[in-house]
Amino acid sequence: MRTRNKLIIGVGAAVVLTAAAYFSLQGGRQGGVGARIEVVEARDLTETVTASGNVRARRKVDISSDISARVTELLTDEGEEVVEGQVLLRLDPTRYRAAVNRSMATLKQTQAQVAQVRANHLRAEREANRRRSLWQTDSLLVSRQEVENAESDLEVQASLLESAEFGVGQAEAALEEAEDQLAKTIIRAPMSGRVTRLNVEEGETVIVGTMNNPGSLVLTVSDLSVMEVVLEVDETDVPDISIGDSAMVELDAFPELDFGGEVTEIGNSAIRPPSQVGGAGQTPTIDFEVVVTLRSPPAELRPDLSATAQVVVESREDQLSIPIISLTLREEEDVEREAADSAGEAADSASEEEAKDDAGREGPSEPVEGVFVVREGLAHFVPVEVGIAGEEHFEVLSGVALGDTVVSGPYQVVRTLRSGTPIEPIRDAFDAGPGAG
Repeated sequence: MRTRNKLIIGVGAAVVLTAAAYFSLQGGRQGGVGARIEVVEARDLTETVTASGNVRARRKVDISSDISARVTELLTDEGEEVVEGQVLLRLDPTRYRAAVNRSMATLKQTQAQVAQVRANHLRAEREANRRRSLWQTDSLLVSRQEVENAESDLEVQASLLESAEFGVGQAEAALEEAEDQLAKTIIRAPMSGRVTRLNVEEGETVIVGTMNNPGSLVLTVSDLSVMEVVLEVDETDVPDISIGDSAMVELDAFPELDFGGEVTEIGNSAIRPPSQVGGAGQTPTIDFEVVVTLRSPPAELRPDLSATAQVVVESREDQLSIPIISLTLREEEDVEREAADSAGEAADSASEEEAKDDAGREGPSEPVEGVFVVREGLAHFVPVEVGIAGEEHFEVLSGVALGDTVVSGPYQVVRTLRSGTPIEPIRDAFDAGPGAG
């Protein structure tokens, strides 16, 4: 008996809840479904693509050391303005100055060797000329073999002189290389700008990068006169963006300010290739880099600040529009059936079952986009064709006319509404009375 009572109570509660939900949504013919309504008007619409990223200077130089040495003098601070050619820091030159002195001594030694070999070449040339002259005067005084030996000695000395001269060139190149290494102990500003990053302190040792180990990044100099925002834009939005599109940028560091900008660059390949993102069984997210150049950036702007940009991809002036929330989807057969029901032409249950079976055999129908237009207090589903999407409204290309009244919420009402349902206008969802949905 106790189990039976529980079953009866449960069934009764289910019936009450089902009835309440039905009358809340349908509202009956007396009270109607509570819903917001809005008049179709002409508006200026702007379609945007929103993406986030970071601020950077258009031109910056990361300065690394070309030699390994200890920092002996640090002549700048982070945030300091510098000019091109200004000395920023000095490295210990001891090793490299010694290399210059060694190369200079080697050069002088090879130059002395050249002078010695040149003198030997001159002597061999004179000896060869003298023996050739004597042999031509009287072949009995000098033999042919002596003349040939003298000419061979001359050729040897000429080769030795050439070799010595090459040695001088090699020594000069070594000296030039040593002087270049010594000059690199002084690091100067490659351009005018601001030191936006300083990674070393006086006394630290900087190293040169190798194939497997990156070198020391000493500091970064940035030209902050032209600032950019680098955005990561989803692949589905990239085709809508074009070079020259305007953008409005918001920075987390300046919440009360908006910065205007213009799209100046669109990446031709993904920031992270598909092979480098996502795991097994996961669909990788593909983003492209879009660069927005800011107009008249303030001096307080810093690289790496977080930013959110709205890129204007399309705009319309004085176009018919409907609220975004008003647009809903209905199956084509449901639209036809609801239209027939509202006109009093519904078929009997047997015919409906047969139609359902036929529809099942033919496959699912295409969904239809539309809105519910309120006419004489009743909702009527009307297919529409929409264009661009603004912040709160869709552009309407066909389906409704200026002055039509459409249901604009709440969302649950729009999603479950049927043609022919009475509508009771409300201001918002909280104003709905007992008959509202």
